[in-house]
Formats: sequence, C-alpha cells, structure tokens
Amino acid sequence: MTVSTTPAKPARSTAILEALAVMLIWGSSFVLVKTALNHAGPLTLAGLRYFAAFLILLPFALRRNRQRFSRAQWLRLALIGLCAYTVGNGCLFWGMKYLPATTTSFLMGLIPLLVLVMGIFWLREYPTLIQVAGLAVCLLGYGAFFTPGLGSGEKLGIAITSGGLLAFAVFGILGREVARDQSIGTLALTTFPLGIGGAASLLIAFAVEGVPRITLTGAGIVLWLALVNTSLAYLLYNHSLQTLTALEMNLTLNLSPFATAAIAALVLSETFQPVQYLGMVIAVIGVAVAQWPRKNTSIRQL
Repeated sequence: MTVSTTPAKPARSTAILEALAVMLIWGSSFVLVKTALNHAGPLTLAGLRYFAAFLILLPFALRRNRQRFSRAQWLRLALIGLCAYTVGNGCLFWGMKYLPATTTSFLMGLIPLLVLVMGIFWLREYPTLIQVAGLAVCLLGYGAFFTPGLGSGEKLGIAITSGGLLAFAVFGILGREVARDQSIGTLALTTFPLGIGGAASLLIAFAVEGVPRITLTGAGIVLWLALVNTSLAYLLYNHSLQTLTALEMNLTLNLSPFATAAIAALVLSETFQPVQYLGMVIAVIGVAVAQWPRKNTSIRQL
C-alpha cells in the first residue's frame, strides 16, 4: 500500500473560514495603506510591503520546499507576482491617492465579474445558476453604492485602479490554476511571487519616486502590512484556493468593503449616504447566495 505525500485539501468549511479571515485582514489594508500614503509614495509603499513579506517567508520556504521548479513553473510564479504585486497593488496604491479607502475597497468588487468570464474560458470552471444570480445581486449592490456620484479627482483614481482590477483578475485565475492541481506548495506559491513582484515594484519605485524616505510610523505600518496583511493573509488565501474556486474566493472577498467601511469611519472619518448602506446590504445578500453549495445544474453552454 502506498501512502500519498500530497497534503490533503482543506475541507470546504475550513476553506470558507480561511477566506473570511483573509477578507477581514484585507478589509483593514485599505485604511492602513491610506494612512501610510502620508509617509511614503504609493509605489515605494507597495514594493517595501511585498518584498519585506518575501524576506519574512523566505527562510521557511527554503526549509520546507524541496521541489525543483521547471522553467514553466517559474514563469507562472513570475506572472502571478507581477500581476498581483507589481501591477495590481501598484495601481491600487496609486489610485488610493485620489480615492477614499472604502471606495477603493468597493471597486475591488468588480473583480468577480472579470474572474467569472476568465474562469469559464481559462479554467473551464462553470458557475451554477445560483452563483450567477448571487453575482448579479452583488453587482446591483455595488451599483447602488456609487449612485451618489464621484468627487473631485476620483475619475482619475478609478481609471488607475481599473488597471489593477484587471491584473488582480488574472492573478486570481493563475493562483487558482496552480493551487487546484497542487503542482506547487502553498508556502512556495505565496513566497516566490512576493519576491518577484515586490522586487519589480521597488525597482520601478526607485526610478519614479527616488530613494525612499519613510517615517517611523510609516515603517511600522509597512511591517504590519508585511507580517499580517501579506504573509499571513496570502498563505490563507492560497491554501483555501485548493478547495474554493476563483469565483467563490472573490465573492467572499467582496465582504472586505464592510470591514473597511467600519474601520474607515473610526480612523479616517469617512461617512456614507443611506443608499450606500443599502448597497452594502444588497452586496452581502449576493455573497451569501453565491456561497450556497454547488448543484448539478451548472451553466455549460460553451
């Protein structure tokens, strides 16, 4: 009898709990980043955060990982790192110079729509009718949130952030593809893209923003973001993707704006209109519907 050395996938309930933990952690990220932008440039902040997280995780990854990656696997890790940390978060941090923390968090809710389309063609993961309905309700909620209109400079912020949303959607698909077949361990899948994407972000930051001059407060925020909001959160994220689909993960992360809204109201004094609160409630209902267990009636017309 042979014993498999492949780690068992997390149970669905465990994977959902991990995804919810990631949602809460990343919900706080927007407020922390918005505060840190007073102490460092957006590209510098992104590069320092992710490269620091890479340095934190590297000793554990080298100790645990005995696998030699192929050229194709290294290319996949590089693409994941560049999409998530260089382009995705670089645009996100840059856009936050012009947008409130909660608005940026809500814009991230558009990612499931992109993942839905990409997942069908790329991963052959077809959503069920109930998941599509839940996604539609989510988008209705986000539409209600933005009905009051945009403030000065927010159109530019949305344009910049949109580039990051596309990169995050590709990141979600690539990460799910690798995690699903378990060809690369969770720790390696978390660590090496951080190093590649973080290093690229720092090189761009040095060229655009110059040598970083960061305050003690800014350094403390960067360290917290690296330890908790990056290292821990991405480990949980990649581990849960072994069970959850890319769409299910991103629908769970749609709850992040509610954590952001609560923290931003206390820390940044961000306020909302009644219709925006209604939009939040509608989006929560959509997430709950989309998380219902899969049934056999999935959409498979393609």
